[in-house]
Amino acid sequence: MARPLIAPSILAADFARLADEAAAVKGADWLHVDVMDNHFVPNLTLGLPVVESLLNATDIPMDCHLMIENPERWAPPYAEAGAYNVTFHAEATDNPTAVARDIRAAGAKAGLAIKPGTPLEPYLEILRDFDTLLIMSVEPGFGGQKFIPEVLPKVGIVRRLVDAGELTILVEIDGGINADTIEAAAEAGVDCFVAGSAVYSAEDPAAAVELLRRKAAAASRHLTS
Repeated sequence: MARPLIAPSILAADFARLADEAAAVKGADWLHVDVMDNHFVPNLTLGLPVVESLLNATDIPMDCHLMIENPERWAPPYAEAGAYNVTFHAEATDNPTAVARDIRAAGAKAGLAIKPGTPLEPYLEILRDFDTLLIMSVEPGFGGQKFIPEVLPKVGIVRRLVDAGELTILVEIDGGINADTIEAAAEAGVDCFVAGSAVYSAEDPAAAVELLRRKAAAASRHLTS
């Protein structure tokens, strides 16, 4: 059995001290980086140059979540730069399989993200072309939002397919994950938990990561501590 993966989101970190903020979550499995273009979502964050700088500042695998238009153009360079996992939104392209192929060819894992209101069923057939499914549990665009539990049935659908051997994919969740909500997500079948404020608002971010991991492992039927 695998252990829960915890991916602190630097959206909740101090942008003036990103290298130090990455170092503060030593022991995290991934470092989650939210890239927003002010088109696909109504917010503008950081882009490839900052990701490249972060890659030079930390050994934690980079999990890039691209909330952007035209992922077919912009996603592969993040893989080429050295990101471990590059996720783009199903809603942002008409050919997600082709984008996934290009990300993989550039050297990264390929992830597909879906918004809370986006049904999972139209994408089930193409999930075999992806390494990660990111289920948004808040509306993408801003950190600090309240967890939407109504997305958890999507997790359950994919978990059952994985457990049955019909899919090989990692299930990630992003939005409102904290010590109060992580257990429900873990019980539903999530593998990787993105947490922003719950980690970076803590006095000891690294200890917060371990607390979340323990809570997820205790609640999960397929993960262990």
